[in-house]
Amino acid sequence: MIQQPEQWHAIGRRKTSVARVYLRPGTGTITVNGRNFEEYFPRATARMQILQPFELAQNTGQFDVLVNVNGGGQSGQAGAVRHAITRALMIYDGELRGPMKRAGFVTRDARAVERKKYGRAGARKRFQFSKR
Repeated sequence: MIQQPEQWHAIGRRKTSVARVYLRPGTGTITVNGRNFEEYFPRATARMQILQPFELAQNTGQFDVLVNVNGGGQSGQAGAVRHAITRALMIYDGELRGPMKRAGFVTRDARAVERKKYGRAGARKRFQFSKR
């Protein structure tokens, strides 16, 4: 008989943020960097984004989630956490891959800030032109 693991681990990334997620069977408590996730993510859109994979898999409240996230800002961290939760749920149940992929949660969002170039004020902005 194959023994099921007591927790499932996955890593998610978005912009410059990296999130490590541990799913454990439980009551639905989400802890981010030692704090409650409502406290860590005050914006409702970020909290909604994090809960999307659970709502799609219809297992909201079945797992306790322990998250370590660093780098980037609020939006990038929320995206990284969603990516990691999606990957952990797919490890837990491989049947979820299809619906998660159709919803766009499996693909790592590769958009990032373009680097600043020399001779420019920013990535693309130029310095003010002076004729004389």
